[in-house]
Amino acid sequence: MNSKLAMYILKRILYAVITVLALVTLTFFLMRLLPGDPFTGGKAVPPETMEALRAKYGLDKPLWEQYLIYVGNILQGDLGSSLKTQRPLTTTIGQAFPVSFELGMRALIFAFIIGILLGVVAAVKRGTAWDSTAMFIALIGVSVPSFIIGSLLQYFLALKLNGAVGFQLFAVMGWGPQNSKILPAFALAFGSMATVSRLMRTSMLDVLNQDYIMTAKAKGLSQKAVIWKHAVRNALMPVITVMGPLVAAVLTGAFVVENIFSIPGMGQYFVQCVQQNDYPMVAGVTIFYGSFLVLANLIVDILYGLIDPRVKLTGGKE
Repeated sequence: MNSKLAMYILKRILYAVITVLALVTLTFFLMRLLPGDPFTGGKAVPPETMEALRAKYGLDKPLWEQYLIYVGNILQGDLGSSLKTQRPLTTTIGQAFPVSFELGMRALIFAFIIGILLGVVAAVKRGTAWDSTAMFIALIGVSVPSFIIGSLLQYFLALKLNGAVGFQLFAVMGWGPQNSKILPAFALAFGSMATVSRLMRTSMLDVLNQDYIMTAKAKGLSQKAVIWKHAVRNALMPVITVMGPLVAAVLTGAFVVENIFSIPGMGQYFVQCVQQNDYPMVAGVTIFYGSFLVLANLIVDILYGLIDPRVKLTGGKE
């Protein structure tokens, strides 16, 4: 690893740390601006009881002191506890995040495999019905929200198709057997799949016009070898660069999909906490997910720096 690439990686790590610190700060102060009261739920509470509750959770201290205590706790791995159940957020994350993570990984696999295939087919069959069909599917993915896709999948595949075949091919809700994990993962993947397919098509069209592709064809290589051994490998670079944003899109979109399909992941807890004005849980989940997404983007940036020779030459692509 040369010095310029090392400097590039160090800069990305520094940017990531600054981003997480900004996220913690904004989350802390924005939580204090939310309307409502997490203790009373809209009910009348004696002033003495309210003062005792505020003192118990440190809300009677000056705001700057609360902030310093909060940052100190986060640095020690303490994201806070629920005001409603007294349950530590780390316990909730330990139980719910693996479910959300599995859902997200399934969705990303669907998005990349199907998206790349659609993009390749659209580029190779440019101007044909295959191209139009692939891009129409991509247009639907870009235009239609995941909660509508999920509802349509539930109705047509989990209800209508199950009734037609006479057995439960797909589960309508829940998270357990394999047939309950296909529809929510596909609903979550649809938008990202559309992005990958459109990007892959554009990149493939550019690569197919390069001189080395013409040379490979002139040497007598089959179309299959030219496409999969030469064109696809080089066309994947732009797709790799959007992996970070796609991870963000998938994980944030999972909140909606998890509620539609009644999946016991982080999204379900997050929605409940927002409805209950459970400030520590809302802030903790926001910081956890934000940090996770920053880490995902950091990994993609580092991989890009290792793969793309232009980054090594310039010391970083800004």
